[in-house]
Amino acid sequence: MARITMREAISQALWEEMERDPKVFIMGEEVGLWGGTYAVTKGFYDHFGADRVRDTPIAEAAIIGGAIGAALTGLRPVAELMTINFAFSAFDHIVNQAAKMHMMFGGQMVLPLVIRAVGGGGRQLGATHSQTPDAIFAHFPGLKVVAPGTPADAKGLLKAAIRSQDPILFIEHATLYQTRGEVPEGDYIVPIGKSTVARPGKDVTIVTYSKMLEISLKAAETLAKEGIEAEIVDLRSLRPLDMDPVIESFKKTNRAVVVEEGWKSFGVGSEIAARIYEEAFDYVDAPVKRVAQTEVPLPYNHILEQMMLPKVEDVISAVKEVL
Repeated sequence: MARITMREAISQALWEEMERDPKVFIMGEEVGLWGGTYAVTKGFYDHFGADRVRDTPIAEAAIIGGAIGAALTGLRPVAELMTINFAFSAFDHIVNQAAKMHMMFGGQMVLPLVIRAVGGGGRQLGATHSQTPDAIFAHFPGLKVVAPGTPADAKGLLKAAIRSQDPILFIEHATLYQTRGEVPEGDYIVPIGKSTVARPGKDVTIVTYSKMLEISLKAAETLAKEGIEAEIVDLRSLRPLDMDPVIESFKKTNRAVVVEEGWKSFGVGSEIAARIYEEAFDYVDAPVKRVAQTEVPLPYNHILEQMMLPKVEDVISAVKEVL
């Protein structure tokens, strides 16, 4: 099994799916000649040509609108948004068109559409380019939302997304592209909407996803040195949301900490906590704790930015509180 970066895993998934299915094509800002803002599609233009690797204007509504049209006519577009913050410029297309067409027209229309978008803070991109609005998009039925935290999951989930008949928002964290991990070669698929136990434990359940998986694993390593064994559940998908591993783990540990990068108010952690109380109230031995970003627009200054984002120490503190 090769040990590669998340960037390479995503690129590998795209390349393999384009080789497998001639209906798959890529469109977005700078995806062609430039090779993508984060170099994910480097070399694709020369190999697949301009018909299947399409540079677009800086117009997110046009990108997603065009991709919806292409999907409705039988193609399988992978539309890249330079950052998920720009998805707000295409918000109507994503949540009012892509998410709803299949149901509104009685199943007569299918939209095999993947929207790749870079999210998260930590790269000094300022308040309007560093948001984590995952929960906003996960709110809408009809749109699947996927956010991998490892290179293996990035490859497997992206391949599954491209083969799906549904519109899928595939969120790649901006600071994970250089993260390395073992990735199976060849036709490796990870089912969408299935959470997984990333680390077994017995004392507390940590529920997380995307970049915060890395933070939670580091916290768990430190806690283990103190004799505290945390079980970590990686959600991987926010819609559909698979709570079975979370509830199963919670019934064993009776305590939970939810770690997300987004803001705490109305966030992913709120939903997870509510589900735990609804589905496993008799097992609660301590209030569910939530770890999230400080509720301010993320500063540009590097030191201030890092102060606002969830840290390993925050997770450790929350775990000790519930214990």
